[in-house]
Amino acid sequence: MRTDSGPAEDLLIELDRDAGVPLHRQIEASIRASIRAGRLRAGASLPPSRTLAAGLGVSRGVVVEAYQQLVAEGYLASRSGGYTQVAVSMPPAAAGAAVSGAATSDSVASTAQPAARGAGFRIDFGYGRTDVSQFPRAAWLRSVRTVLTTTPNDRFVYLDGRGVPELRQALCDYLNRVRGTLADPGNVVVCNGYGQGISLLIQVLARRGARRIAMEDPSSDDDARVLAAAAGLDVVGIPVGPDGVRVDALDLVDADALVLTPSHQWPTGGVLPAAARAEVIRWARRRGAIVIEDDYDAEYRYDRSPVGAMQGLAPEHVVYCGTASKTLAPGLRLGWMVVPAHLVADVAAAKLLADRGSSVIDQLTFADFLGRGEFDRHLRRMRPVYRRRRDALLEALRTHLPDLRPAGIAAGQHVVAWLPPGLDEAAVVAAAARHGLAIQGVGRFRIAAAGPGGLIFGYAILGESAIAEGVALLAAAIRDVRGS
Repeated sequence: MRTDSGPAEDLLIELDRDAGVPLHRQIEASIRASIRAGRLRAGASLPPSRTLAAGLGVSRGVVVEAYQQLVAEGYLASRSGGYTQVAVSMPPAAAGAAVSGAATSDSVASTAQPAARGAGFRIDFGYGRTDVSQFPRAAWLRSVRTVLTTTPNDRFVYLDGRGVPELRQALCDYLNRVRGTLADPGNVVVCNGYGQGISLLIQVLARRGARRIAMEDPSSDDDARVLAAAAGLDVVGIPVGPDGVRVDALDLVDADALVLTPSHQWPTGGVLPAAARAEVIRWARRRGAIVIEDDYDAEYRYDRSPVGAMQGLAPEHVVYCGTASKTLAPGLRLGWMVVPAHLVADVAAAKLLADRGSSVIDQLTFADFLGRGEFDRHLRRMRPVYRRRRDALLEALRTHLPDLRPAGIAAGQHVVAWLPPGLDEAAVVAAAARHGLAIQGVGRFRIAAAGPGGLIFGYAILGESAIAEGVALLAAAIRDVRGS
């Protein structure tokens, strides 16, 4: 199977333009730290300077200067007409070494399907869907052909419950580079989407004596709620504020695990700040608890810099969960977890017991797809598509419903719009249905905490004209509610 790779399109670098440190120095320091921590291995290709500059919102010269300095230091190697690559390899940092007391910085939306979906609606703002018509069939087929013609026979037998080594390594290379994880192939478990992943984790935690699991409130993770109840675990909600879970409420809950969407809280869209992430990790350490990080749509960002995964801060306490459901297609049934070392054997055994392992051909195909850089290219192509749809939604809301307050707009495939006081959420949803519009309210995803009324607009599969039409229908529905 092919082992070389094209240039990466993404690289996690967080810039602080108010820090007083030149931007090229910040880029140098970030790449240098990733190499030292083992997140970037020798031979890994970095994004072209023009591509990285565009993604960071800086001039190409800034990136070129950073690359040249790292080449001079021996961290990178560059040749005329070729890719800039990592020249040295260092062992991954010890599990706790990445944290020094404070943070430096099928997915959740696919679970609880809106009851209103189905025939009879002119427009459906249903959440949790990706535009599968954009699936990169030709590139995927190239990877399938490569797998079928080059894979040795011994890969087609029953394998380790963690998944095929090629995919686990490819996922580590990608996640460490783009999401800032500290992932090791030995700690990766491949699963059939987030739903199976959370099921395996809950089974393992229950067998190990866990009694209570905490979740964000609101949250759409019905999988976790149902599975936890079936395993005899109590479920408790932690209130969510504008920036994600309220960490001041954590110590009020005696929980053994906490499910979070820290990079883009579902559904409110909040991004958990660095100080709050550090406090979550301190809570987990005090409690001996596990944080389950559902990183369901972090690849789609439009108006903000990338936010690294929490797993890179405390790999011994955080389970990182990812999926191809929002980036490629949910029908692939491909998901992955980066599991703390002390849980890997139990989670892999649970996976083997569940189904004897995911499809080897699909795993190897995705590994090749990642290694060729096709995944990066697909995401790069889809971001402007989803951004145009997001922009069409925001413009329609400004035109027809200016008193609704959109939130969580900088990333993802959905937007929440908070309703003004006095406008009943349930009445608006019902009136919208009468006008031929399917839309869900935030209220049905609350566990215990009360909060303002809001509507969830999933826009990933709707054209811009359909989005405008849907908002116009909603405006008519709201006029009915106000006039009644």
